[in-house]
Amino acid sequence: MKNELIDAARHYAEEHANADGVAITPVPGLRVMCVDAPRGKLESTYRPLVCLVLQGAKYLLVGSQAQTCIEGQSVIVAADMPVSGQVLRATSIRPYIALAVELDMNLLAELADSTGSSAPPAKPSARTLFLQDSSKAILDCGYRLMQLIDTPAAIPILRPGLMKELHFWLLAGPAGAQLRTMVASGSTANSLARAIAILRADFRSRIPIERLAEAAYMGVTTFHKRFKELTSLTPGQYQKRLRLIEARRLMLYDGTAASRAAYEVGYESVSQFTRDYARMFGIPPKRHTKNHDQRRGFPSSCTSEL
Repeated sequence: MKNELIDAARHYAEEHANADGVAITPVPGLRVMCVDAPRGKLESTYRPLVCLVLQGAKYLLVGSQAQTCIEGQSVIVAADMPVSGQVLRATSIRPYIALAVELDMNLLAELADSTGSSAPPAKPSARTLFLQDSSKAILDCGYRLMQLIDTPAAIPILRPGLMKELHFWLLAGPAGAQLRTMVASGSTANSLARAIAILRADFRSRIPIERLAEAAYMGVTTFHKRFKELTSLTPGQYQKRLRLIEARRLMLYDGTAASRAAYEVGYESVSQFTRDYARMFGIPPKRHTKNHDQRRGFPSSCTSEL
């Protein structure tokens, strides 16, 4: 099963991956990554997902939580989180290969309510990154989702059932108790998710902190504290990150000039954009564009890798 999944993911990535090694599939929420050499750090923002590391190894800094993920392991990111990732182990013969599936937190909450659990509830924490061995059941779900690529008519019919099965196995796995706590009604993560949804949708605009706090049903001071505990960033820093990642996509994959990209993502000052961009990516935007000579299809979202 694992070898078949590796072959399917590698073949698809070789045909469809962008210059970062990421390939978006026609199956909603499913993407693969294939990289044939270690790389420098890449900054991105993950939506909730499970990532199956099929081959190679990668370092991840998710908020303030760090993990090195090796083949045979699954990484669960259970909130919209800032991520710094670096492929550590990859060669042309044995490239780094990963399969990621975006999670539906509403579905996870519904299943948690309907299935219950005999295990004691986990203590609430700001932890959002979980690492576990990839079970045969989860690998099987990943393989069957990949198989849908070749049968587009089957995607809307079979995908919902496969996603439900995948979410069930995650709840039944080692991180199940923590996931149940996170999606429970009234949990901090659940409340903050509403504010993060606003930041993602309106990151180009000025967003009053009061609007975000109200969406999370918190006072402003409490909201600031809880938001930083979860993401390791302030709301303003989180929004800036979204802007810079989108600007990178516009420049490197749409060919947008740096000054235009700055304004399109909400910056009022190009010089401020240049400083922020260099601070985050380690290189000024214009030089970054010159060094990036491959412009293959990039997803129209702020998530850039896995």
